[in-house]
Amino acid sequence: MLNYFNFKKITESTYLLTNDFGNYCFLETPEFKAITTDPSALCEEKHRELIDKGFLIDGSSQRFLESQTYRMRDSKNYVFTATSLHIFVVTNQCNLNCVYCQANNGLTLTRAMTEDTAKRAVDIALSSPQKALSFEFQGGEPLMNFPIIRYIVEYAEAGKGKKEIQYSVVTNLTAITDEMIDFFREHHVSISTSLDGDRWLHNKNRSYSAGNGSFDRVLSGIKRVKAAGLTVGAIQTTTRYSFDRAEKIVDTYCDLGFSNVFLRPLSPLGKAKKAWEQIGYTPQEFVDFYKRTVAYILEKNRKGIRFQEMYASMFLTKILTGYALNYMELRSPCGAGCGQLAYYTDGNVYSCDEGRMLAEMGIDAFKVGNVFTDSYKDLIQSSACNVACKASVLESIPACCDCVYQPYCGICPAVNLALYDDVLPKTPEHYRCAINKGIFDYYFGLLYEQDPCIMDIIKGWVL
Repeated sequence: MLNYFNFKKITESTYLLTNDFGNYCFLETPEFKAITTDPSALCEEKHRELIDKGFLIDGSSQRFLESQTYRMRDSKNYVFTATSLHIFVVTNQCNLNCVYCQANNGLTLTRAMTEDTAKRAVDIALSSPQKALSFEFQGGEPLMNFPIIRYIVEYAEAGKGKKEIQYSVVTNLTAITDEMIDFFREHHVSISTSLDGDRWLHNKNRSYSAGNGSFDRVLSGIKRVKAAGLTVGAIQTTTRYSFDRAEKIVDTYCDLGFSNVFLRPLSPLGKAKKAWEQIGYTPQEFVDFYKRTVAYILEKNRKGIRFQEMYASMFLTKILTGYALNYMELRSPCGAGCGQLAYYTDGNVYSCDEGRMLAEMGIDAFKVGNVFTDSYKDLIQSSACNVACKASVLESIPACCDCVYQPYCGICPAVNLALYDDVLPKTPEHYRCAINKGIFDYYFGLLYEQDPCIMDIIKGWVL
């Protein structure tokens, strides 16, 4: 008996099939015709593969459903957990003037979180039923309100009980001091910074308000925190200026001792939306840049330099293991509310980081409440949280439910609202969709070709 699956033709004579369990297989045209008309005509090896992966049902459908219940539940285990990621936006002030800033629209008044607001936000975060929590400090530039970071960590440590909390700060590192380094080391606070590539590119994207570049200060900060034994990672944001510097981006990361790079597409939020004609691009332009950069990374790996791309790691982990990493944008439903909450400087709480970025643009659609008036239960049961969850269930969204990449993908209602004035995408092949499809096409192409050397490399990227 045939089970439900989605499919796509990936070569003139080959089809890719996927199912809701996250399994995939490749069938040549005669095999594809056989599975839809007479599965018994398949060779024994292919027939067994399709049964093992759940494309064919061997026996009664009821027995099949019973045997697969726990498998499906396991692959969607994140929907049974409470909010684990809590983002504290401790200030919207920043000393840089990045061309794509999504955390401040340039018009909002400067605000800093107070101790009273921070205390109430921590109380809400600690009331989440989840035992393991992540507290992430963002801005603006969060180090410009370091006293509140210190307050939050010390207050949370005193009241966490049996909960486990991992702390991280997202900072440009230009304002790091010895006092901060000592505190972060004492409390095992990891650091994530932004590094867009080589000196020219980084300074083009991320300059000080006065116009001078920040590259040298960032490098100095990276070296200081590494020397102190702190965990530091870097993230890259792709603008149009990045396109002819793929090799320089990777080389810069390698030279600084990083083992990976995250090639992030630009989101049309905040200043990025206003400057889109200068710094933005089409999905195909990003995908071409992405493939060119990954090809260079693969070549480095062939030469014995272990280095990986993080989109690849997330996608390949989901494809090859069937398990989703806790990356909020690649979940169905996404992590808005049920996976993360963002506490803004004024006490307003948003379903996700993108939701608070929309608020900077004057759109409060993803505000779920306020720390002074609402409990954790109120926030989770809010209409905004409900809408975000329902709008990100791929299995029920037209053009997503029957996409071959649906088991591995995710959708962001906040970005959809910014792009299309609707939490649901209005057209297939929209911006994020086209980018994800292009990346999936690339990696499934590699999986189909089965080059032994490349397979060894990309299997090593699975997390």
